[in-house]
Amino acid sequence: MAASDPVSTGANGSAEPTADAPQVAALAQYVKDLSVENPSAPQVFQWNEQPQLDVQFNIAVNKIADDVHEVVLKIDASARSASGVQFVLDLSYAGIFGLRNIPEDQLAPFMLVEAPRLLFPFARQVVAAATQDAGFPPLMLDPIDFASVYLSQLETAQAMADAGELPQGDTVQ
Repeated sequence: MAASDPVSTGANGSAEPTADAPQVAALAQYVKDLSVENPSAPQVFQWNEQPQLDVQFNIAVNKIADDVHEVVLKIDASARSASGVQFVLDLSYAGIFGLRNIPEDQLAPFMLVEAPRLLFPFARQVVAAATQDAGFPPLMLDPIDFASVYLSQLETAQAMADAGELPQGDTVQ
C-alpha cells in the first residue's frame, strides 16, 4: 500500500483504518417527533377533488459531545383541496453520527448533505406509513438532492456577503 493511503493492512490481511484516518459512524437513528392530523375526517373520505400537496424540509445539526452530532431532518407535508385540509404531517427524523478526524471544512458538507442523504430513505418510509395509517394513499416523497440545496445555500450566503448583507464569518445553515 502507498504511504499516503489512510488504510493499512493488518496482520490477518484485513484493512484497518489508521489512528488519524477520518472515521464516520451512524450510531443511532430514530423518530424524534411525529404528528399526523386528519382534521376533516370522516368527511374527507367523500371528497373527490385532487389535493394540492405541499412538502417542505429543513435540517438541524446539534452537537451532543466531542465528535458526536445529532442531525435532524424535519419534513412538513400537507394536502389541501377546495373542500379543506385533508392531512397535515410533521416529522422530525434524527440520526446520531460519530465523527473522528474529519477536517473542519468537511463537517458542514457531511452534516448538511451526507447525513440527511443517509436518513432520508427511512424518513420517507415513516411519512408513507403515517399517511397510509391516516387513511390516505401513502405519500411517497421524491428524492431530495441535498448537495444541490447545500450549494445553493452557499451561493446565496456568498452573494449576501458580497452585497454586505451578511457579516463575514457568519454561516448559513
